[in-house]
Amino acid sequence: MSFNASRSTSSDVHHVRRFAAVGAWCLAACGIAGARADESALQLKDAPEAVTVRAHCSGCHSVDYIQMNSAFMKKAGWEAEVRKMIKVMGAPVPEDEVARIVSYLAMNYGVE
Repeated sequence: MSFNASRSTSSDVHHVRRFAAVGAWCLAACGIAGARADESALQLKDAPEAVTVRAHCSGCHSVDYIQMNSAFMKKAGWEAEVRKMIKVMGAPVPEDEVARIVSYLAMNYGVE
């Protein structure tokens, strides 16, 4: 008996659809669980620019991302990171707020 890829039975199609549906449900469940993670204890260091940073950065990632990188980022590194988020990841940060965000990150989470 040989396998013929061009011939599929309705049973095969049913199994593929069922597998796809279960996979999609699992991905959705993981996404919902991630969205419900309690981040209320994660706070940015207090400064006037913290509101701007939270508004532009926490829409895409948790503030713990900032804290994780603070151990080794200099001001130039923070600027490169902010610009990467804008250019590569599509973060909607107005150009006139980039310097304020970078200054806040360098002063509060930088190594310089």
